[in-house]
Amino acid sequence: MVEQSDRAPLLDWEEIPPPDPNQAAQPQTQPPREEDSAAEKSAPTGTAAGTGIKVEHVGSDFMVSFVCWCLPHDIILDGVEFKSMASGSHRITSDFIYFRKGGYFGLACFANMPVESELERGARMKSVGILSPSYTLLYRYMHFLENQVRHQLQCPGQYSPLEAFYEDKKAILPPTGNGLVTACPTWSVTNISRCMHPEMKITHPAGCMSQFIQFFGEQIMVLWKFALLRKRLLIFSPPPVGVVCYRVYCCCCLANVSLPGIGVSVPELRPFFYINIADISALETELSYVACTTEKIFEEKKELYDVYIDNQNVKTHRSHLQPLLRLNAADKEKYRKLSEQRQLLLYSQEVDEDCTSNEEDLFILFFMELNNRIFQTLSEVAGSADPTLTGEHVRAMGLDPQGDRSFLADLLEVYGFDVTLVIDNLCCT
Repeated sequence: MVEQSDRAPLLDWEEIPPPDPNQAAQPQTQPPREEDSAAEKSAPTGTAAGTGIKVEHVGSDFMVSFVCWCLPHDIILDGVEFKSMASGSHRITSDFIYFRKGGYFGLACFANMPVESELERGARMKSVGILSPSYTLLYRYMHFLENQVRHQLQCPGQYSPLEAFYEDKKAILPPTGNGLVTACPTWSVTNISRCMHPEMKITHPAGCMSQFIQFFGEQIMVLWKFALLRKRLLIFSPPPVGVVCYRVYCCCCLANVSLPGIGVSVPELRPFFYINIADISALETELSYVACTTEKIFEEKKELYDVYIDNQNVKTHRSHLQPLLRLNAADKEKYRKLSEQRQLLLYSQEVDEDCTSNEEDLFILFFMELNNRIFQTLSEVAGSADPTLTGEHVRAMGLDPQGDRSFLADLLEVYGFDVTLVIDNLCCT
C-alpha cells in the first residue's frame, strides 16, 4: 500500500575513472513480502522512515565493508560483499544490484566517491542492501538504500538510520536462509499493475518489459523459446548491472503460463539475478535459471549455461539448440503483431489519455496468451482419440510448421506430452 509515494529514482549512470577499489559495501537485510505469493505468512506493517511507504514485510539488515555491519547479528552473510558490488564497479559512480543469497533475494545500492586518501587509494566505495524471501517488493526500498549509501560515503560508520529502519520493518525470519527460492510470479489479468507510476517504468522490475523488448527487438522471440524450454540463460554485460538484472526478470516473465497443471513437472525458471565466480558451485546443480554477470570468464564455463547473451547477441554451444537461434516467418509475424499492439496502445494513451492499461500489461499478457494457446492445443491433442499434432495445429498455435519443428519436438519432450508430431509426412514422437 502506498501512502504518499512509491518513488524509487534510478541511480545516476555517469562514469568516472577512480583508482582500484579497496573498500566494500554496506548492506542491510529485511524481507518485504511477495504480493503474488498466497503462501507467505502475514507480518507486521509499518512506515519506512523518509520514504512514506507502507511496508508489508521486512526482516533483517546488513552492512558490508567485507562485511562491516548487519542486523540481525546472527545472520550468515558469507560472500554477500561480492554480490553487493558487481565486478568492475570501480569504473562507475553508482549502481543497483539484485542478487540471490541462499534462500533470500537481495537488493543493494552501490556508490563510488573520490576521496583524498592513500589508504583508500583515492576512492571510497560502499553498498547498502537488504535481504528478503521475495524480490517483488524490494524496489520500494531503493530510494532509502540510495540515500543511505551516500550517507555512508559521507559519514562512514553512522548506522543509526539503518538500525531504526530495521527495528521499524523487521519481521521474524526462518532460522536459516536455505528455504526454497521462488520463481518469477505467475501473472494473471487481475494482478498485473494498472496505471503504473511513471518513475516505476524503469525502477520497478515489473515495469521494464517495454525497455527489454525494445532492446532485443525481434530477438525477443528467440529468448521466449529458450525460456519456455526452461534452458539455463546467462546474460553478460559490463557495469552498471541494475538494468541487466531487469532483463533477467523479463526473461523469466516470457515463460508465464496461467493454465492449471502446466509445467508442474518441469524445473522452475529461477531468477538468480547477478552472479559472479563465487556462484559457480551453486550453478552447477541448477537445471533452469536466468542470471546476469559482469565477469567475461563465464563465457568459457560452457558447462554452466545453455544460452549466452552478450548485448543483443544470443548464442548457444548446444548443437541441438542451434535451429532455435534462427527467426522464422511466424516469429517475425508475432513480433509484428506485438509491435502493432504497442503502437495502438501508445496512440490511445496519447489521444484518449487512456490510463487503464500500460505497456507492461500488454507485453506480459501477449506472451502469457501465446503460451496458453500453445499448451491448450497440446493438451487437447494429447487427450484426443488421435494424439497427432499436424501442421494445421501448429499454425493455429502461431508457430511455423517447418521453422518451429525443432522447438516443438523439444517442447513435447520437456513438458511430457504424449503426442506424435506429423508435418509434411515426417514424424517423430
